[in-house]
Amino acid sequence: MTNKTETASPATNTLSTPNPTRVDAIDILRALTMVLMIFVNDLWSLENIPAWLEHVPSGVDGIGLSDVVFPAFLFIVGMSLPFAIDNRRKKGDTDRQLVGHVLLRSLALLTMGVFLVNGESIHAAATGMSRLLWSVLSCLSFILIWNLYPKSAPKTLVMGLKTVGWLTLLTLAFLYRGGEDGQLTRFETHWWGILGLIGWSYLAAALVTVFARNRIGILIAAWAGFALLSLIAHADLLPDAVNFIPGAIRNGTLVGLSLGGVVIATLFRYYRKKADNRQMTLLFLATAIVLIGLSMLTRPYWGLAKLGETPAWLFLCSAFTLLAFTLIYWIADVWGQSRWFNFIKPAGTDTLLCYLIPYFAYATTHFLGIHLPQLLLTGGIGLLKSFLFALLCVWITRLLGKAGIRLKL
Repeated sequence: MTNKTETASPATNTLSTPNPTRVDAIDILRALTMVLMIFVNDLWSLENIPAWLEHVPSGVDGIGLSDVVFPAFLFIVGMSLPFAIDNRRKKGDTDRQLVGHVLLRSLALLTMGVFLVNGESIHAAATGMSRLLWSVLSCLSFILIWNLYPKSAPKTLVMGLKTVGWLTLLTLAFLYRGGEDGQLTRFETHWWGILGLIGWSYLAAALVTVFARNRIGILIAAWAGFALLSLIAHADLLPDAVNFIPGAIRNGTLVGLSLGGVVIATLFRYYRKKADNRQMTLLFLATAIVLIGLSMLTRPYWGLAKLGETPAWLFLCSAFTLLAFTLIYWIADVWGQSRWFNFIKPAGTDTLLCYLIPYFAYATTHFLGIHLPQLLLTGGIGLLKSFLFALLCVWITRLLGKAGIRLKL
């Protein structure tokens, strides 16, 4: 990949790259992670599959493949931030405009997360619709609201579609009833959902990135601060006075994952400007070793667990994602073989839409009464089915993109 000239700032402790370009490795890693996310989220439909592919139950010390996908995505969210923020600055955005963009994007993710997570505990009879219908209507509304409409589209049409989306969400929230008979609940936040957790982590990491202005010392200090916060939270040393802060931020772990990605991306851009892939790779390998060591040191105290968001999970998954990025960077950007991953490219460039596709797929098969034979839901053949399903979602995302449906927050 050809690098554009980047000028270092004379300010001390600053890694400045005012002319960012897109990095194939980040898009590819994001695409691979999304494919894996759809794959592991489909494992519920299978029987007789290896336990190491699934989530480790709550309270158990250990992780499976399903437990490393979400943290990898948070890390990649952080890796994209320095590029995105500097690109907006290059276009003339002020810090106030950047903060406004971050807040709106976070609010969008929180909104989507809350609606989808409410669907998990919906009372179909009291609400008047099934969980599948709720999810489809929610996702359709997300697309109407946040679709990247062509500039040539009539403004009245665009505003009308966005209004329909918002009114649909408001209606759903009003109609919603959850829980069980005798203990019905109204629409509420619950645990925010995957998209909501991403939203909170993005909010904290993005604000740090905006005000750090590529100063690597500040970014490393911020990462260390949230890693320390994770340790403090798991040692039950957080004062009650901070309970008003959302748990996804207060507990430190999730933001630590995203800020780890910010730090690595900032270092990556510095070494790419110097065209020193060897030194960068050695630093990344050393960093991964240190992170694995930190995971081993903290695991005896709080275990290694995704559901517990433990420090050991933070460190180990950061190391895994860093190693994966380094390998993919050499394959795609250094050796120029990014075309190997073209078949999953839409999952890396239109990730949010790809994430929503399974909701439509599950609803479609249910409403059409489609039932796969047990052979396709068992063992290795079942795993192949889930993998092909993930690729099908990527293909549908590609088709929708060509039809003009692409989400942009």
